[in-house]
Amino acid sequence: MSRENVESKVSEAITYAEAGVDRQRAAEAKAGLEELGAATAIPGVVGKIGGFAGLFAVPLGMKQPLLVSGCDGVGTKLRVAIEVGRHSTVGIDLVAMCVNDVLCAGAKPLFFLDYFATGRLEPEVVRQVLAGIAEGCRRAGCALLGGEMAELPGLLRQGDYDLAGFAVGVVEADALIDGRAVRPGMALLGLASSGLHANGFALARKVLLEIGGLDLLGPSIGGQHRDLADELLEPTLLYSAAVQVILSQGFSLAALAHITGGGLAENLARVMPPGCQARLRRGSWPEPALLEAMAKLGVEDAELARVFNLGIGLVAVLPGDDALAAQTCLAQIGYQSYLVGDVASGPQGYTWQ
Repeated sequence: MSRENVESKVSEAITYAEAGVDRQRAAEAKAGLEELGAATAIPGVVGKIGGFAGLFAVPLGMKQPLLVSGCDGVGTKLRVAIEVGRHSTVGIDLVAMCVNDVLCAGAKPLFFLDYFATGRLEPEVVRQVLAGIAEGCRRAGCALLGGEMAELPGLLRQGDYDLAGFAVGVVEADALIDGRAVRPGMALLGLASSGLHANGFALARKVLLEIGGLDLLGPSIGGQHRDLADELLEPTLLYSAAVQVILSQGFSLAALAHITGGGLAENLARVMPPGCQARLRRGSWPEPALLEAMAKLGVEDAELARVFNLGIGLVAVLPGDDALAAQTCLAQIGYQSYLVGDVASGPQGYTWQ
């Protein structure tokens, strides 16, 4: 097509907004973000949100600091939030999924960045999500240092959005926790989850909503005075305070495993060194009622164990006496924990008892 023909088809000026990206909505959505970030500031933050990059000073006094990073999302748990219009907790999930990974190296979380993409920016939705992210950072003890917001018409449908998060922490090189200190005879201390966390929602939604025909606005399965949507949207528990207590008390912590996609056994196997096998004792801790409901609707027990956390969100591997003492310390700050198994000699990996 010639330039003359193209020009003949243009009857009036075309704007970015008409293409689906509205800068005014973006400005409205970003209003107040600087205050949210400022509320999460910790020592080390340099400057403020709004520049081209976030700045953070490496903590003073460290001999050989290692930066520890983690990246994750919330997955199809977002579909539940979108369908019921409740967006205030998924930001907590986002922070927790990233920070809990960083904690497994024994690192202190320093700062967090987020990515928010949507088909059409809705300022109130953005505010709810980002307020949740800020709350997650507060619970994690890290700073919300910045992020990116993108309106993607033609890629995402109006009303849909996706989230990604990026966490950075720091640990002394000689304090790194990487599983190499795991030995046969050590105990597996499982810290309770707050529910499904943010894994397995494609299966949970298919089974509970499509096959089971349950209503998101109907009663919860766990028996609390709330609806099913709130039960499913219960945010992922952050374990920053729990790990800090275990480390500060001088317990011989050999490994930490964040229980996410792949379930309890497969994630725990990731921190077992050669010659060590995690032995899990099913029944030594309570499992979420949601899992029993899915089992009744046709999901085999082995599949539940491969997909979901089974009620355990983090596992600490440490000597038996330390595990018992750590249980007491954790209970004092509100974390329920259970002795869920031990480490035995054998092929690297796991077994169920």
